[in-house]
Amino acid sequence: MSGSEGDQLVMARYRVLSLALSLLFVVQSVVSISFYLPVRSRKCLREEIHKDVLVTGEYEIIEQLNTKTNLKITDSSGHILYVKEDATKGKFAFTTEDYDMFEVCFESKSPMGTGRVPDQQINLDMKHGVEAKNYEEIAKVEKLKPLEVELRRLEDLSESVVNDFAYMKKREEEMRDTNESTNTRVLYFSIFSMCCLIGLATWQVFYLRRFFKAKKLIE
Repeated sequence: MSGSEGDQLVMARYRVLSLALSLLFVVQSVVSISFYLPVRSRKCLREEIHKDVLVTGEYEIIEQLNTKTNLKITDSSGHILYVKEDATKGKFAFTTEDYDMFEVCFESKSPMGTGRVPDQQINLDMKHGVEAKNYEEIAKVEKLKPLEVELRRLEDLSESVVNDFAYMKKREEEMRDTNESTNTRVLYFSIFSMCCLIGLATWQVFYLRRFFKAKKLIE
């Protein structure tokens, strides 16, 4: 087998492995949606994304007469990551600073008295993580061979999968700690309630004993 044939075989194997890893999370890292936005209305899409993740998107809004649509992307704190007034077609990109819930909002505006205006069709294609990277551009800049590009992609895919599992493990530990803390509080509250009941019962016994003695019902 020649060297070129060997490289092709190795690259084919890496592509198969890369495809297998991609299928593990490609559904979560790619959002492609098309919907209709009624005039003078607002629609938002939300998604949770990890820290230090590249997010890219492309949108297209079918224009309607006397109608303008604004696009705004914010995090849970209200920080604006991207904004475009009178948006029609374009692209956006940003890198997340922390694990957060991100919101993509489209708002349609039209002057009152314009009559019946058809709904606007909006097409949105958003990617994050490995799917957002342009490996062709990376190959040109770093002068990588096809096999090296596949290796880079495979490395990024593996890192993404590991990060996802690490995050899930962290969430599991946090939930376990929360459950243990809750169980401990419930136990302490139960002990406190039991002590209060015992104390109240003891006080009632002594009180009734003194009452009956005062009435000379008992000695």
